[in-house]
Amino acid sequence: MKILKSRQVWKSIRCMGHMVGKRDQYWLDRIGSREIVGYGLNGQPCYADWADFPFPAIKWKETTPDIQSLNEKAKGDWRLLSKEEKKTLYRANFCQTYAEFLNQPGDWPEVFGWTLVLCSLPIWIYLYLRTFVYGELPESFSPSRRRAQLRRQIDLQMNPIQGLSSEWDYERMDWKRVTWRTPPNPFVVCPDDD
Repeated sequence: MKILKSRQVWKSIRCMGHMVGKRDQYWLDRIGSREIVGYGLNGQPCYADWADFPFPAIKWKETTPDIQSLNEKAKGDWRLLSKEEKKTLYRANFCQTYAEFLNQPGDWPEVFGWTLVLCSLPIWIYLYLRTFVYGELPESFSPSRRRAQLRRQIDLQMNPIQGLSSEWDYERMDWKRVTWRTPPNPFVVCPDDD
């Protein structure tokens, strides 16, 4: 019989969730004289303005004599309350209206800032590598050597079907058509040629 009673007590405690420990001294010290009006998020008496959880466990403001008299007046006919009294009652229970807490500026400035930081990270890595890791470029990267290599490829008629030589007019010794990506004529003598 004793075991059965303890099981019933345990079952009722489990069904109530955290409501049992809701009024213990830990929470009462933190909420002060604010009134506990519901179960709350996870059974804890805390206040939060969330659209997903519209009814917080405690009221926003502590109960004062003015608010207490308005609460007593609100138990009667609401048509007798003025608009200011209704607003005062609402602000005693809730910190913000739905319109106020749903139209917050959001997280986009922070996300945008971190995106810019992460996008600039490769630039900083490149500058570090170019300054401290990479050495001097070989001589084959100089403009005169690159023009000499281009002349050699044209003279040997490399890739004559779809490659570089297909773009070269061997009778005029110039490019067939000039686009934005066409290199300058390699057979024109430049001052930096060796």
